[in-house]
Amino acid sequence: MAENNGGRADQRKAPIGPIQRRWYTVPEVAEMLGYGPTKVRMMCISGDLRSLKDGGSRRILPAWVDEYVAMRAAQAEADWP
Repeated sequence: MAENNGGRADQRKAPIGPIQRRWYTVPEVAEMLGYGPTKVRMMCISGDLRSLKDGGSRRILPAWVDEYVAMRAAQAEADWP
């Protein structure tokens, strides 16, 4: 039963379970894709891989990694004889 705290129901202050990643660093994405960090930075700068700047660091959302992989798979499929 919830304890009454000044008329408010018992509320959790923190989520239960592991925190899910909201974004990745360049080295993390490089490891995921099997590329070097320099290649991933260049892909970000050229616009092939979407990213954002957070202070002095570049961050990449998980969905953007998935978009890049899907784009490359579609390109490879189109080039297949």
